[in-house]
Amino acid sequence: MVQCSKCTSDAVTFIRYSGNHLCASHFKEFVERRVKKELRSQVDLDVVKEIAVAVSGGKDSCVALSIINDIIGSRKDVNIRCITVDEGIAGYRPESIEKVRVLCNSLDIEHVVVSFKDVIGVDMDEIADLIGQRTPCAYCGVFRRRCMNKAAREMGAQALATGHNLDDTSQAVLMNFTRGDVERLARMGPHIRAQPGLIPRIAPLRQIPEKEVYLYAILQDIDFVDAKCPYWEAALRNEYRDIIDNIESRTPGSRHSIVASYDALRPLLREKFPQSVLRICECGEPAPTGKCMSCTMIREISNRKSIEKYP
Repeated sequence: MVQCSKCTSDAVTFIRYSGNHLCASHFKEFVERRVKKELRSQVDLDVVKEIAVAVSGGKDSCVALSIINDIIGSRKDVNIRCITVDEGIAGYRPESIEKVRVLCNSLDIEHVVVSFKDVIGVDMDEIADLIGQRTPCAYCGVFRRRCMNKAAREMGAQALATGHNLDDTSQAVLMNFTRGDVERLARMGPHIRAQPGLIPRIAPLRQIPEKEVYLYAILQDIDFVDAKCPYWEAALRNEYRDIIDNIESRTPGSRHSIVASYDALRPLLREKFPQSVLRICECGEPAPTGKCMSCTMIREISNRKSIEKYP
């Protein structure tokens, strides 16, 4: 058995980008130290007292909730609450909602479930039968953001934490670069300035690789749903995941370099593309044009329903 680089205990993992073998204890410390640093840099806890955590039941969001609670859960002046979005995906979402409920009960954290059906008027399984040129993930992403923002705003949250890890973040950076969507890069979280109606999103796990999140959940006995969404194969992100995985395999540390390069460019991007003045859409959500993408997509779905009903 290989020995830990920090002590005489047996190592449980090898961190290729640092060259260290780590035992369970030092691996836990390695993960939590970086998460704590990110959380402190993204949130001023002297000002932000209400934090919502979006938890789907997967490994990333469950670990995010657990570590955030470990870091600040004992503070009497900060309140943590959990939001789960029920997209309405049969055979997939019900189990994960139950996992989140059990986790929240164990941590004594309030758990709020908000559904597509209640907010949008239609669930994801219905949407999947009515899509046109867009993928199911395109609709789901927009509607999930609306549901999370609405729930976080209604509970008075000042920050909304997500479970996005290093792999997610580096993929998002590469996707926006290759599409030439530089303005979207400027709007990527973590958000440092609040806009009326929009709850700033933070990502405490953005420096933690996906495999390390997975291992942390196993070692800390954090229960989660290890299942893929039935619509995942249509996601464009899968291609970027493969590209970055191949680069990382050949050159360990590439994901960190992508995110570090983006972070160095962020001040320039935000200077070039300042925040838009938002107007309120008819649904109550803020949008640059006064018409949010969620309502645009809802209209698309309604039109297709009409076509199917009256061809």
